[in-house]
Amino acid sequence: MAFHCSIFPFLLLSFLSIPAQSFSLNTSDYMYTHDCHDLTAGRTLLQTRPGVPGMDVSSHQGNVNWRTAYNNGARFAYIKATEGTGYTNPYFSQQYVGSYRAGFIRGAYHFGRPDISNGATQATYFLKNGGRWSSDGRTLPGALDIEYNPSCGSSCTPAQKCYNLRKPELGKWIQDFVNTYRKGTGVYPVIYSTADWYNTCVGTYGDFSSVCPFWLACYCPRVITYPYNWKVYTFWQYADSGTFPGDQNVFNGPYSQLQKLAKG
Repeated sequence: MAFHCSIFPFLLLSFLSIPAQSFSLNTSDYMYTHDCHDLTAGRTLLQTRPGVPGMDVSSHQGNVNWRTAYNNGARFAYIKATEGTGYTNPYFSQQYVGSYRAGFIRGAYHFGRPDISNGATQATYFLKNGGRWSSDGRTLPGALDIEYNPSCGSSCTPAQKCYNLRKPELGKWIQDFVNTYRKGTGVYPVIYSTADWYNTCVGTYGDFSSVCPFWLACYCPRVITYPYNWKVYTFWQYADSGTFPGDQNVFNGPYSQLQKLAKG
């Protein structure tokens, strides 16, 4: 499931495909998302490129020392809240409240399971269990992590990788999630995925580039491949370990624009 990554120059957030509500954004306990080569080079590059450093965590990280992460340079975090309609992160309160108290701009994410129930049902479950948003300048829009089927992992058949659903069906699943989240919060969610999974399983049946910020998972030194119609990422998850607990991320813009996204 490898795809190659090439150079994509840094762009200021004013040129990003961020939804109108921001300017008029996941990660699962399962990580089958690392499709790019040369992980070490990717980490080295991100130490010097422009952008705001951040992280994402789940129950795997347990109780996080947020003050240390902040002192080491992280300024935003995404915390896993829910998966499907039957899982909530047992560490969510410590991670979500703790990051806020330490000074982070933070948000929650939902790991989508199209094999369990429809998108509207899962968005509602997310909203009831930590996924809400507030216009306080410190809370990022909730994120939908939609990616490889964790039930079969690397042994997935092509159909299983896409939850045994066709592209139009997965496009509708995401649309229902997006619409329900938007109705419940007034903002569009961030969408997290890999270019490989999205283009393979959703393709042209899911164009959310004009409304949803994109959170790219690519463990690569440079980025050129995007899901359909997105031209740039808002967040980039570039490694599964590093300076901060959990996955390593960067926001594509200055801190003031990160604040603006959180403000709505």
